[in-house]
Formats: sequence, structure tokens, C-alpha cells
Amino acid sequence: MPELRSCFTAGYACLAAWADLLDRINVFPVADGDTGTNLRISLTPLRDSKQDNATIRALLTRRAIGNSGNIAVAFFREFCLAEQVRELAEQAAIGREKAWQAVASPCKGTMLSVFDSLVTSLTSQTLSDLSSLYPHVLPELQKAVRSTQEHLPSLQKAGVVDAGALGMYIYFEGFLRALTVQIGKADPILSAFAGQLDIQSSFFRSEPAADTSKRRQYCVNAVLHKDEHIDSGTPEISPVATLNTLGESVVVLEDESQLKVHIHTDEPEQLRQSLASFVSVIHWEAEEMREPRKVSTIQGDQGSKNFPASHQSFHILTDAAGSLTRETAAQYGITLLDSYIIAGENVRPESLCEPAEIYSRQRKGDRVTTAQASSFERYQYYESLVQQFGPCLYLSVGSSFTGNYAAAMSWKKEHDPDELLTVIDTGTASGRLALITLLTARYAQQANKSNEKNEVLAYTHALIEECREYVFIDELKYLVAGGRVSKAGGFFGDLFGVKPIVSPINNTVQKMGVARNRKGQLAFAQEKLRKQAAGTTPPLILLQYSDNEEWLRETVQQQAREQLPQAEVLVTPLSLSSGVHMGPGTWAIAFAPQRPVS
Repeated sequence: MPELRSCFTAGYACLAAWADLLDRINVFPVADGDTGTNLRISLTPLRDSKQDNATIRALLTRRAIGNSGNIAVAFFREFCLAEQVRELAEQAAIGREKAWQAVASPCKGTMLSVFDSLVTSLTSQTLSDLSSLYPHVLPELQKAVRSTQEHLPSLQKAGVVDAGALGMYIYFEGFLRALTVQIGKADPILSAFAGQLDIQSSFFRSEPAADTSKRRQYCVNAVLHKDEHIDSGTPEISPVATLNTLGESVVVLEDESQLKVHIHTDEPEQLRQSLASFVSVIHWEAEEMREPRKVSTIQGDQGSKNFPASHQSFHILTDAAGSLTRETAAQYGITLLDSYIIAGENVRPESLCEPAEIYSRQRKGDRVTTAQASSFERYQYYESLVQQFGPCLYLSVGSSFTGNYAAAMSWKKEHDPDELLTVIDTGTASGRLALITLLTARYAQQANKSNEKNEVLAYTHALIEECREYVFIDELKYLVAGGRVSKAGGFFGDLFGVKPIVSPINNTVQKMGVARNRKGQLAFAQEKLRKQAAGTTPPLILLQYSDNEEWLRETVQQQAREQLPQAEVLVTPLSLSSGVHMGPGTWAIAFAPQRPVS
């Protein structure tokens, strides 16, 4: 039997692989498209199988964000304390009670119903006989998810199951599959919940027209000092009940001295002042809630799917190590595969980090590193994507930089008999990978459908040869800290003011020159742009910043537009995989010709 801790990790990997689908079908309590994102961030501590239970429990509390994330953490803070299989039912029951108590207005038809079903199923089983656990529990959890529409009118109107409930089903399916060492693939999600994973277009059309005078809604995550003013010690006047009078979607996680609070409000500053008048506010985050995301749908052989408005006959995925934001990727229907950024005890998927916070910590001297997703987690992503989209094209970060390409080829060998996943080792990262992926997606939208795949692959390979990038490093000490250059080289480089200019080419990083200051960096970049101006096709230029966005937009972007007025110039954050190793002050320029479709 596998270690129980590794089963918690397996559950997280499965959940992460389906997080984008959870975002797409997120309707209740607010259709803001973030259930999968919040669960990925909140439950990240479960992916570390080496941490002790007490540490994981504390990290879960600190990481919890959003409505779904806080409710899930209320459960998993207790469930993760199980150290042996025989303790699972008891800890699940405790977690279920804590989750129901944490929600100010709990209701059936959410992940709370899945917790109920899990407890009932585990309690009725003899946990010493694991062989019957998976086939007994999974159908009951499926039933709980399918029935969510019966309890919540908004789900019935949208034609989908509850995103949080589905997320918990996916987690427990992976957890139990690992625990009972199931052989073969899991039941396909699209088949298990056929007809319930596609928001009906009428759901958005039936919504009332936007009222421009309506106040904006904010999602607040706060930590409050727990004292007699907010906690009377009586069930009749609990902290949850008290806070429920101040906003909506209230979820409260309690420990001995603090309250972790999630709440929706249209007056965040007024809420903060109200709380501060009778309790100490230790931490405060208020984020404006997103508008519901509308997606078009395509009916395919494997069931209904959610796609962006513009699409091609195959789905494109790439690594977040390319300098593409989640917003840009979503615009072109591209899936990003994350590595993880580790800043102290905080671990987050790369594309869900706040770059400003990461670079600020680096400048303060904090250690920030990166970590790859496990092979198992990557396998879950490949399986999820071919289930959802059928044929996929994976433009992998260079194989010399990570093991992603090898992992994809290994998965194909064992799990892809129908050749649904095509994998290309681009040999690149950062801006080159972003441009290759972005231009491939654009080309695929216009390619000749009768020969689309061959045309697109030929175009992609040409881009790999033609695309260029130059990365301007401000201080070598971050490369030294990451082991990328020797300490002696880093010391003398900084001592004499040397700022290296490097380029990722053919699975290597080559030194292209040095500069003494930003003026020298700009002169180098201008020379490269002058050569592009002589070409017959205006290029697409991608400018990337670390913590120097304002300077890059005011100076570099302006000069690029003056030199190449016909070129398209995009500005984007440098991928954090690169930024963490190269450090604050780094910036980069990448460019590639935009060939017309033949």
C-alpha cells in the first residue's frame, strides 16, 4: 500500500490538471471563473509529500483564498491529519463538520454535499479491505456531483454541475486511485458528467444588461485577531454569524488566536474600517471580482467542450516558462503548463504568482527558487487535455532546461495509442517560446483546414529557426545564487559593472555580448531592431519586463515603435521561471517575422 501522504499529493495533481475546466463552469455563488484557480492555490501545500501534517495544516490556512479555497481548506485541515487508512473516515467526518461550520450560509449542491457523500461512503466501508473502496465510493461521489443542479437554481439554469463539487470529486478520485493502486485510466470526466460541463449560452443571454451605475464587487481575504469582541464563545453568536452581517459569501477558518476570513463586499474600505473598530486586522487583501467569462461551445466526439470564441481543429499547449500571461493564453485558447515558484514557505503555480511580490522579495535578499511539476502531475495534464480537446499540439520548453519534453514523450509511449498529442521540443524558453506559441496559434486559426496540421507544424519549425531573443541581465548575483554562473564570475561581473546579454538558442543559453549600463543595453537592442527593419515582413516584437515595466514601456517600447513603425509591439511580463533565476532589473526583447498563411 502506498504512503498516505503520496495519495494526498496524487489528489492535488489530478485537481490541478482540471482546474481550467472548473474555472470555465464556475457559476455559483458568483460566475467569476476562479474556482479552479482558487483551489489550485489554496491546496498547494498538499502536493508536498515530505512535510509533516502540522506544517501542512498551518500552510493550508495561510494559503486559502476565495470561496471555494477556504471551504476546501476547512475540510482538508482536518482530513490531512489522517496518518493511517483506518483514520480516514474519522478525519473526513471532522473535516466535513468544520467545512459546514465555516460557511455562513451553507447549502447543499456544493462541495459540502461531496464531503457528506464521502463521509457516508467511508463510514460504511471496512477500510482494511481497500479493494472495494474505489468502486464503492466513486459512484456515490459522482451521484453527489450530478445532483448539484437539483439544489441550486443557478446551476440548473446554466446547465452545469457545481465547479467546487466537481473539483472535490476529481481530487478524491485521484486520491483513492492512488490509495487503492488502481490499474488503468480513471473514468473520463467528460463521460461521467456528460451534458453537465457546458454553460448554456442562454445563461448569459438571460442575465440582465450590465448596470454601469452598480458598484463593483470585491473579494476580501483577511486575517483577524480573535478576541472577545468578535467571539462571544457561544454558538448563538459565532464569529461566522457576526461577520455574515457585513457581507456575502462569508467563510471563516478559526484557530486559537486568529480568524481567516473570506467575504464579498462592494465597500472594501468601509468593511475594513468596520472590522478595525472592534478587532485587530492582521492581514488584508481586497481584489476586484472578475466579470463572468463567456465561452462558445463545440460539440465533439467526446462530448460537449468549452472553447474560446476563435479555435482551430487542435488545441495548443505550452509551458508557462514562455512569457505568456494567462490572459493572453486564454485569448488564443492556449493552455499553460506550470512549474512552481518557491518563495520561503510560499509555493504557487508559476502563472498564478504576483511578479511584483516575487521581485520585491528577491531585492530584500529572500531566497526564491523554482520547482518542476512531478511527472505524475504532468501526465494528468496530458490526459485531461486530450480528453477535453482531442488532438493537441504541445510546444515544449527546451529539453535542456527542464524534463517536460521527456515527460511528454514518456506519457505518449504508454498512454497515447491514438497519437492525440503531438510534441515539439522548441529548444527555447521565455520570449522565444511565447512568440513561437502565439504565432503558431494565430496561424492555426487561418490555415487550410484540409492540410492544417502539416501546414502548422511546418510553420512552427520555421519559427523556431527564425525567432530571436536577447535577454539583458542587470545583476549576476541572482544567476550565481541559482548556480547558473560561478561565484567568482558573478562577483567580478558585478564589481566591474558587466551586464551580460544572453540568448536561448538551440537548447542552450549563449552569451551574445555585455553592456556597462542601460544605455549600452538599449544600443545593442536598437542595432538588432535595425536589422529587422531591413526585412520584407514587419516582425512581431515582444518586450518583456521584470520589475521595470514603467521604464520599458516609456523607453524601450517607444524606441521600438519609432524604429519599426509597421511592426506589432507587445509588452508582457518576463516568465517567472526565467525572471527568478536572472533577477530583478532583467528585461528582454524577442522578435519573429509574421508570415501570411499560404
